[in-house]
Amino acid sequence: MSTGEAPGAWVAAALRRDRTVASLVPPVFAAYARVLHPAVRYAGDDDVDVRWDEVAAHNGTAAHPLVQWPALTGSWEHVAEEDQPGVWNDSPAEGHLAAHVAAALAALLAGWTTTPHECWFGWCEDAPGGRPHLRLPGCDLLLRRGPVTLAAANFAPEPREQSAAVWWPADRAWFVATDPRLMSSYVGGPAGAVDAVLASPLEAHPAAPDDPVGFDADRVNPEPTRF
Repeated sequence: MSTGEAPGAWVAAALRRDRTVASLVPPVFAAYARVLHPAVRYAGDDDVDVRWDEVAAHNGTAAHPLVQWPALTGSWEHVAEEDQPGVWNDSPAEGHLAAHVAAALAALLAGWTTTPHECWFGWCEDAPGGRPHLRLPGCDLLLRRGPVTLAAANFAPEPREQSAAVWWPADRAWFVATDPRLMSSYVGGPAGAVDAVLASPLEAHPAAPDDPVGFDADRVNPEPTRF
């Protein structure tokens, strides 16, 4: 980073203005992954993560790299409304990476940067004022610097929960993005780092900069009818 350059300037300059992975993660990395946000099943007082492939098996649909929740479940009512009792009760969070998932992802990526104690985190903020911020098409992101473990922090006033929308280390070794309209997060980085994510217990699929994002990206499962 050159002296005086805003910390997120390289991100704004690199992102595409379309609806692909490259509009969320700068298309400058060797490899990419899509991390699916888990659904939740209630088990007494506990919340249990539910994988998308488990939901696919229940619905007779396919889990694949471009899978989308409405097509996977067969209904638009399953987006933050109706559930499928016995399988899942809360749909995957839109625009929010659950703290325990973010912590697991941060732990995987920490070994793939020389600056794990110096990372940048951005979240939507209407009035960034004089603090560092990153202007993206969707919103202005207020930026905060901290260790990679800050990925699990809540960036919204209580009782709301909101993960960072973007985070990356100072050496720019990798980048994570959670778009506010999506039920998944995207990672760009070295091939070894992405391989580690794909091999982990996280439910993740390989991705590419040209992959479409959004609910209409599923070309395998039929899109349910909107009423």
